[in-house]
Amino acid sequence: MLVVMRVDATDAQVDAVCAAIKNLGYEPHPMPGAQRTAVCITGNEGAVDRDRLAQLAGVREIIRVSKQYKLVSLETKSERTVVDVRGEPIGGQELTLIAGPCSVETEERTMAIAEALTAIGIKFFRAGAYKPRTSPYAFQGLEEEGLKILAKVRETFGLRIVTEAMSEETLPAVAEVADVLQIGARNMQNTALLKKIGKCALPVLLKRGAAATLEELLMAGEYIMSGGNHQVIFCERGIRTFGDHVRNTLDVSAIAAVKELSHLPTLGDPSHAAGKRNLVPPLARAAVAAGADGLIVEVHTDPSTAWSDGAQTLSVEEFKRLADELRHYREVFPPTQSPVAI
Repeated sequence: MLVVMRVDATDAQVDAVCAAIKNLGYEPHPMPGAQRTAVCITGNEGAVDRDRLAQLAGVREIIRVSKQYKLVSLETKSERTVVDVRGEPIGGQELTLIAGPCSVETEERTMAIAEALTAIGIKFFRAGAYKPRTSPYAFQGLEEEGLKILAKVRETFGLRIVTEAMSEETLPAVAEVADVLQIGARNMQNTALLKKIGKCALPVLLKRGAAATLEELLMAGEYIMSGGNHQVIFCERGIRTFGDHVRNTLDVSAIAAVKELSHLPTLGDPSHAAGKRNLVPPLARAAVAAGADGLIVEVHTDPSTAWSDGAQTLSVEEFKRLADELRHYREVFPPTQSPVAI
């Protein structure tokens, strides 16, 4: 259920509606828009007393939301959401490019990559301090030491840090350093972690699981938003299919479909989909053409010696050429709906 307020509704009237919803035993979620505020109701298993809410001052109309995922739905909020990350938007008119190595390496190498990316105008730096790997014998990340290096990158270059939170136990330490918390494909349905993330004040980059349906991805976002954190960013990173020519199959249709279903920003991850360096640029172009609000790409000053995922990692020079090209693609394929910041 969605309570749509009048254009001239006051903050006090919105607060009164939220209080009335709580008195009914439900949870209110105010969602400010460019023209008016709407209050989404969750926690109800049956019909809501519409008449009790409709008579409150400032209420324009009450709408039933048909989707199971209410807060992430475009039914609830018809304007595109822009997530602000320390003054840099994700979503809206600008194409967001997040770049960096798969994992944090030595301080010297990580700082060199960060410096090179800063020089070409990149604002977001991705690297994993904690690395979930298929093999228990593979490099698992520098963990706490990696977070210290990321903190130095942030302080030195002003880059916005995107790094993965793998568990409830490590979440507080990661949140001290990260500007965007990444939830990887393996943890997309880790509901305990999603609930914890929902209580954080940081934006969240939520990657689609390797075999997850779109509804499962959207419901994972709903878990986070229902906890109070509305700064969710979806990411399509490829799914498991019968194809063996790539690491994962980039589901370009999912990017377009999510944009039809949700107001939240959606990114593409051509690196993890491709698994091969030469396939990253065409997949990146396809993601932007399908409507992606940005990309997260693995980049290194020397991909051949990267500690993880070197085969799918671009050099800084290769990435710069791609970034210049993608900005032109954005001009050809602009966003279709005007955004609203949160």
